[in-house]
Amino acid sequence: MSIAARAPRGALSPDLFDVSPESIAAHLEDAAHYPGGHADAVARPRTETDVAAVLADGRSVLAVGAQSSLTGGATPSGAIVLSTARLTAIETPVDGLVKVGAGVVLATLLEDLSRHGVDFPPVPTFLGATVGGIVATNAAGAATFKYGTTREWIDGLTVVFAGGDVIDIRRGDHILDDSWTFVIDGPAGSRVVPVPTYVMPDVVKRSAGYHAAPGMDLVDLFIGAEGTLGIITAAVLRLQAARAGLCYALVPLVDEPRALALVAELRDASRETWRSGDAAGIDVAAIEHMDGRSLQILAEDGADRKYEVTWPASAGLLLLIQLELPLLTQEQAYEQISAALDEDAPDTPLARFCRVLDRHGVLDDTELALPGDRRRAEQLLGVREAVPAGVNARVGRAKRDIDARIAKTAADMVVPFEQFGEMMDIYRAGFARRGLDVATWGHVSDGNVHPNVLPRSYEDVEAGKAAILEFGVEVARLGGCPLAEHGVGRHPVKQALLRQLYGETGIDQMRAVKRALDPQGQLAPGVLFS
Repeated sequence: MSIAARAPRGALSPDLFDVSPESIAAHLEDAAHYPGGHADAVARPRTETDVAAVLADGRSVLAVGAQSSLTGGATPSGAIVLSTARLTAIETPVDGLVKVGAGVVLATLLEDLSRHGVDFPPVPTFLGATVGGIVATNAAGAATFKYGTTREWIDGLTVVFAGGDVIDIRRGDHILDDSWTFVIDGPAGSRVVPVPTYVMPDVVKRSAGYHAAPGMDLVDLFIGAEGTLGIITAAVLRLQAARAGLCYALVPLVDEPRALALVAELRDASRETWRSGDAAGIDVAAIEHMDGRSLQILAEDGADRKYEVTWPASAGLLLLIQLELPLLTQEQAYEQISAALDEDAPDTPLARFCRVLDRHGVLDDTELALPGDRRRAEQLLGVREAVPAGVNARVGRAKRDIDARIAKTAADMVVPFEQFGEMMDIYRAGFARRGLDVATWGHVSDGNVHPNVLPRSYEDVEAGKAAILEFGVEVARLGGCPLAEHGVGRHPVKQALLRQLYGETGIDQMRAVKRALDPQGQLAPGVLFS
């Protein structure tokens, strides 16, 4: 069965292209500090017709949102940068769904949804990202432990192809059959799209090339494709009712084994709550991890003072736990905390959580942001965000002051949680053998953290790349995925990890998908494939 594409809709904007040096310069680098960005013009479409006009120009096109990519995937390599900044429509939510433009910023989306009493829970940690960006990379984040990745919450997409025609697809309408092909007919002709036959790692996070699986939905082909198959102009998102109460706990621990013991107990308790529906059960959505080097960065940058947090000198790492609670007042929360260790304490989720912390010897040192205390929640979240911000600033300074070839050098790998400790041992040994300075943070509840090299020279960058390629083999051996949530982009190490994962045959199968939908290689050149 073929799928019908259509002509683009909307008026052509008179101010579509901007060739001013200032505008171009503002779009030449993403968060990865990937070198060599260059472009001829910036296009800012408002309509599908605008997007089609940009593509009709014939030059290569890179669609970007917030340019928060950590892989160089939003750094242009020439021709036209297509900014989604004007594709910002948000329709009124209906029946648990909402259609939004690709350029909608996540913070804006969540604020708008809150007025309707609904939520889009799988948002990644960085709320400055755009909807188009998170779809393009199948973004994930802290709350993937409970809510999964972006993929599970996308009900439909509007995609403009390189030929200028448009497809509207809804989940469930177009399912892969035994031919392992999708056929798309439209004004630009017929396209037969062969789906790859490689087996993707079976882990909670995966942003590793084109999605492929028996019986897959056509929607999933474009999620995580990093803008190489078509330009996403809008997405239909699945929603849930707004969460009643969120509590954040910043927990210092002496060492990693004790931290993993706490995480394991909270993971198990939460899964049992979801299974049983126990109203008094612990319900953790996310657990973040910041290692000892990350704590040093926080202190060096004054983040502990800025966000008014403290931790014992004995702390070897911090956990940031996101606990979901029934609706309660701060007064009720304080009462439950103060009575949690009493023999006749009320049986509530917060009291159970406190007792778990107490069993692990960390209750007294835990900093809490109780439901409704927005200021304190922002402070604790600010601590978490200050770690990657501090690392990125150091990479930027090293690039400026030491060697212009320096770029962000980091791993983004995931393993089953049961293998997490072994993965961390592999990381430490591999980096230590090369004499590298590394800070590691991320989403321990998913088995996914991000070791980042703090480069003192370009040689450190090269040594870090070698280490990451070594880790990719080991992570695959542990049943994990070496490309978890940031995608592949233009980074040569990420592209090498993709080749390691699927082999040259798998890369050739992805190239066949690309040729079917973008035969001239116009979209996102250099992304995924060199």
